[in-house]
Amino acid sequence: MMDIARPDIKRQKRRRQIVGVVLGVVVLGIVTIGVSRLKPAAQEVERSTVWTDTVKRGPMLRQVRGLGSLIPSQEFTRQIPAETEATVVRIRMLPGSQVKADSILLEMSNPQVEQAALDARLQLKAAEAEYQSLRVKLQSDLMNQKAGAATVTADYSQAKLQSETDKALYDLGVISGLAYKASKGKADELTTRNNIEDERLAINQKAIESQMAQQQAKVDQMRALAELKQKQLDALKVRAGIDGVLVDLPLQVGQHVLPGAMLAKVVQPNHLIAELKIAETQARDIQIGQPSMVDTHNGTVPGTVMRVDPAVQNGTVTVDVQLTGELPKGARPDLSVDGTIDLERLENVLYVGRPAFGQENSTISLFKLDANGTGAVRVPVKVGRASVNSIQIIEGLHEGDTVILSDMSRSDNTDRIRLD
Repeated sequence: MMDIARPDIKRQKRRRQIVGVVLGVVVLGIVTIGVSRLKPAAQEVERSTVWTDTVKRGPMLRQVRGLGSLIPSQEFTRQIPAETEATVVRIRMLPGSQVKADSILLEMSNPQVEQAALDARLQLKAAEAEYQSLRVKLQSDLMNQKAGAATVTADYSQAKLQSETDKALYDLGVISGLAYKASKGKADELTTRNNIEDERLAINQKAIESQMAQQQAKVDQMRALAELKQKQLDALKVRAGIDGVLVDLPLQVGQHVLPGAMLAKVVQPNHLIAELKIAETQARDIQIGQPSMVDTHNGTVPGTVMRVDPAVQNGTVTVDVQLTGELPKGARPDLSVDGTIDLERLENVLYVGRPAFGQENSTISLFKLDANGTGAVRVPVKVGRASVNSIQIIEGLHEGDTVILSDMSRSDNTDRIRLD
């Protein structure tokens, strides 16, 4: 049986294949165009993983915050340096001990200082003895001079009286003029001698005062030297100097110290200040006298800014806060604290919680929730001045808008998210 060739059937089959391919290409193109026109699906984010806040209008308190520690006030701190070279022979107090002003913290020894103090005392006694000897000698000389002056004064008085008598007798014609002149001459001579003796006595008294003052200066010099040496000797027994707590004594028995070496540090624990480290970008508006609050982690204490360091160290500015309230229990030097400083109060402004990223006086992007809260769209927001927990809104948001404040850097490539 022979097969019969059917060329028309072959042509129809080829035609159907060509039409199918063309239809497939057309359908594929249509699908491709449709898919390209579709918007990308919104990124899904769990609602529990984001932190949101609502834009509000009203007063906003600007604050800055910094970490720090409690330090003793310089006014109520005593750092004790070594006055002389010495060797530690005994430690009587350990750091943490309550001390009185006259409490002996440690004892030191220096034979040269002890000998110098003894020599100075002996020199003082010698100077005082020399002063007394000179005073007795000068007083004796002065008494002798006064005795001589008294004799001249007596002779002068007698001659003056005799001259006056002879003048009366001369006037009556009882004695001759020659006798009267002799009497008057003697009276005039003794008058001159008496005046000279008075002047000599006055000059000698001034000379005595000068010599005594000179010797007194030597005594005072020896006394000052003796007091200095005695002070150095007393300083070998190191005393606290103030009532308080011994916080540092970095020495050991047998240790040799040089003049100026720090021996001990005593503070009064009820007089502490907070030393805060504020980021340099936030410290420009801090002024002396601004109110603050210091958290000791066992209570808060109000205070005021008392000093702002003009220098920047490691990106921070040191701010000292004078504590005006009562310190909580457990407050001690070097205790770690948190401090908040009030800068200013802004009235009737739009504000929202401070986002994870974004500096003040800049434009940032935030995700604003839609009306039903199931999605959020990215919007540009111009912000103004910032505080610890809030930031001022200038443009881009309105009162009542809810925005996401969390770090959304994982969604940088999308402008819309869906909250599940």
